[in-house]
Amino acid sequence: MQRYFSLAECDVMGFDLDHTLCRYHLPQSARLIYDSFAQYLVTEKGYDEGLLTLAPDSLDFCCKGLVLDIEEGNFLKLAEDGTVLRASHGTKSMTSEEILEAYGRMEWKHFNTVSGMVSRSAKYYLYDNYFDLPGALLCARVVDSLDQHDAQKKYDFWKDMVAAIQHNYKITAFKEDCGTYFPEVKNHPDKYLQRCPESVKKWLKQLKSAGKILLLITSSHSDYCRLLCEHILGNDFEEYFDVVITNALKPGFFSHTPNQRPFRTLENDEEQEALLSLDKPGWYSQGNAIQLYELLKKMTGKLDPKVVYFGDSMHSDIFPARHYSNWETVFILEELLGDKVTMPAETESEPLEKKGKYEGDQLQAPYFVSKQWGSFFVDRLPGLENAEETLVHTWSCKCISTYSTIAIPSLEAIADLPLDYRFTRFSTNSSATAGYFPSPPGALLPNEESVTMK
Repeated sequence: MQRYFSLAECDVMGFDLDHTLCRYHLPQSARLIYDSFAQYLVTEKGYDEGLLTLAPDSLDFCCKGLVLDIEEGNFLKLAEDGTVLRASHGTKSMTSEEILEAYGRMEWKHFNTVSGMVSRSAKYYLYDNYFDLPGALLCARVVDSLDQHDAQKKYDFWKDMVAAIQHNYKITAFKEDCGTYFPEVKNHPDKYLQRCPESVKKWLKQLKSAGKILLLITSSHSDYCRLLCEHILGNDFEEYFDVVITNALKPGFFSHTPNQRPFRTLENDEEQEALLSLDKPGWYSQGNAIQLYELLKKMTGKLDPKVVYFGDSMHSDIFPARHYSNWETVFILEELLGDKVTMPAETESEPLEKKGKYEGDQLQAPYFVSKQWGSFFVDRLPGLENAEETLVHTWSCKCISTYSTIAIPSLEAIADLPLDYRFTRFSTNSSATAGYFPSPPGALLPNEESVTMK
């Protein structure tokens, strides 16, 4: 495979929506997502009311790449070889001794399955995007609460958590004003959504002018997709894209065959009959990458048009687009923006009721390094003294260089570049930092202060 990657060589540009084209105000959206799940657990499932209050610095627990070992109630940060680097039981960090006692220096028991397919299962859950992360904090607090009331050996809260997610994000929730999440975003879009920078809008138009085909492929339902796009791009947002696919049910969009998940047309945001094939550009629901690719062949007049897909989730976007469709992939990684540990604005321990209403600026932006979990990219092995010599790459870091063509902090970071700009791609024969643009995370650079882990 060649060493460089250029958008000029691609015929088709596909974009995820949430946290890719549409950026959120992270502290506010994290709090809203947390509240939407917590409300459901407390009011519908009888969980402890204490879950509804949240200390300003508690979102520090949220860190991409964590895996929840559901039965044990443990959160794990894994090394690229599957050993456990850090762990917590509920929100409480486990010591090096506890980690070694529970997991040893061996590959975690489910690592083979999770790493082979970047998957989730009934036994574990991988947290890899900002929609998921507040749920990690809630699950951790649920474990704390269950332990306090009744020491558990195995945990059985996951089914309730799934119900909370389904209640808030189900397909009819936006239309019915159901749950906490959609009504709030509808009423206060500016509080949660960042408008698309002019440079990105101009870039999308340039891509179209250069003859590129533009796709929007999102798992969000069409009514929510329309709200987001009108807010961030304007009422003419449909002019930016040749094909819009909503409720795409990724990663299944890439992994399922056509007879399992056909495309459907939409009328007033209601899904209509299944289509046998995809014949023309337009707005569709569900579907699969195989039939989409057939349409792209027609639209480009090429036997094997080259597609690049931009997304923020390794599980839903990057891994499946590369693994099943062999598309080029651009990983949107906001962690590249904040490569240092930051302190929350409030550190004094005042009682919650005196702190007044939640204020967004009291919460640190979740893409800064979590003090509890450390760097997203590297960590040291537990129980060894010399940090310098024992730094290892995390499993999340390994996934990036394995399945992404390049990784960038935002679309804005590349919007002003010429279309034929040559990016150095990730590859097995170049350095581990090659594919990061505009620069690699400090934690991966040798002889950097940032490499010394606390």
